[in-house]
Amino acid sequence: MHEEKIYTGSKDGSIQEVNVSPCPTQPCQLHKGTSYSINVTFSSKIESQGSKAKVYGEMLHVDIPFPIPEPDGCKSGIQCPIQKGHSYSYLNKLPVKSEYPSIKLIVKWELVDDQDQMLFCWKIPVQITS
Repeated sequence: MHEEKIYTGSKDGSIQEVNVSPCPTQPCQLHKGTSYSINVTFSSKIESQGSKAKVYGEMLHVDIPFPIPEPDGCKSGIQCPIQKGHSYSYLNKLPVKSEYPSIKLIVKWELVDDQDQMLFCWKIPVQITS
């Protein structure tokens, strides 16, 4: 199922596809105590030794850091060093903790290179639910 996602501009890479599963409808219903699979296919415009993910929950225009178990992109399906012009599949999990409040928000997922420049950034509306 095609989901409506927002790909925001990134200087050093471009996104081909983002999959969040399971998420059959928008906004994604994220159930507490469940982990969701994230799969991002992107191509890099630069070379980088490493990459690091930063995930936020965006509420009322405030970014709240969302901890993920493995922020290192090189341990998340990306073969490092990253080469210019190559395509990569980034795989990770988004754990929804049971103590999170039941609210609607936007998840923002960034991957930065070793110069702290954006390889990709995307946003998706979610509803956290019990």
